[in-house]
Amino acid sequence: MSAWVLPDYIADVLPREARHIEELRRGLLDTARRYGYELVMPPLLEHLESLLTGTGEALDLQTYKLVDQISGRMMGLRADTTQQVARLDAHLLNRPGVTRLCYCGSVLHTWPDRPHATREPLQFGAEIYGHAGLQADLEALELALHCLQGAGIQQVSVDLADVRIVRSLLAGVPVEAAQLRQVHAALAAKDASELRALTRHFPAIARDGLQVLLQLYGDVSVLDAAAQAFRAIPGVQAPLADLRALAAHVGTERVTVDLADLRGYAYYSGARFSIYAQGANDALVRGGRYDEVGAVFGRNRPAAGFSLDVKQLVLALPEPALPSAIRAPWSQDPALNAQVASLRRQGETVVCILPGQTCEADAFRCDRELVCTDGHWLVQAIASN
Repeated sequence: MSAWVLPDYIADVLPREARHIEELRRGLLDTARRYGYELVMPPLLEHLESLLTGTGEALDLQTYKLVDQISGRMMGLRADTTQQVARLDAHLLNRPGVTRLCYCGSVLHTWPDRPHATREPLQFGAEIYGHAGLQADLEALELALHCLQGAGIQQVSVDLADVRIVRSLLAGVPVEAAQLRQVHAALAAKDASELRALTRHFPAIARDGLQVLLQLYGDVSVLDAAAQAFRAIPGVQAPLADLRALAAHVGTERVTVDLADLRGYAYYSGARFSIYAQGANDALVRGGRYDEVGAVFGRNRPAAGFSLDVKQLVLALPEPALPSAIRAPWSQDPALNAQVASLRRQGETVVCILPGQTCEADAFRCDRELVCTDGHWLVQAIASN
């Protein structure tokens, strides 16, 4: 095999796409900053027990593992950043009130998490710690929508769910963890026969409630249907009320509901949302409430937030127009070099054509050039062919 062939689902990012990704990264961080979120930069790797304890256990199979040559301890390359940010909130910052944090950095997956995905996503996320009220959920969802809007995504739909509904249906039901995972998988796949087989020994109210849950997907009217169907189940009405508030905040015409969608059930503790856009074959954003994420670090603070893959976001957007640039000859003429330096200080891109150079950088469009006229270097438009 050739030495330059990259591993499967790993790719170089070439100039045009790299520029687009970097512009999006800056825009996302600026949007979060305007909401008061502070930037943090957790390390790419750390001790494995820190990455995979608590809610991080669900990432075990997605985490690359290696031995630290200094300490001999097992280390992991992060597959998600939220666990690390929870550690920062709990131990390094340790603030008494609300803390808003954001980040953007590479994560690594042992397997792509969806068809044709990269194993090296560039993960952007925003987390709000220390507020248990619905206001934090609303802010996280609003910020996610504004991030997409700022990136150029216009037509979006928001899908809502809440893991507390299934937990309420199964409250008091003795079930082993392995069987519970199978139940969750059957619900997510809407496999009624498999769900019936798995729950045949459950109490009737739980068994029948889970079957009803399979039908509860569609527009926001699903929430009223669920309220009626589960009126006798304690603990269901509160999450339904939260979902109504989230839907109203977004605008109900852009909202769908799927109460059997349990993706990330081991991670989320309440309402969760996924944001879709036209042309994207999977959710661009996933987020919600995950109050238990910091418990393993000794500080169980309420938390809500979201994350997205900037590389995936690029694929959902049209290729941007090339930025304009000024072409200049390479010379040691002090007057020319002074003019080039002045233009660059003004924010212009000036590409100097080196001796023998036959092509220009393909990430820029040289629509002007520096021309010497009567002893002065002036910027002139390049006539189009």
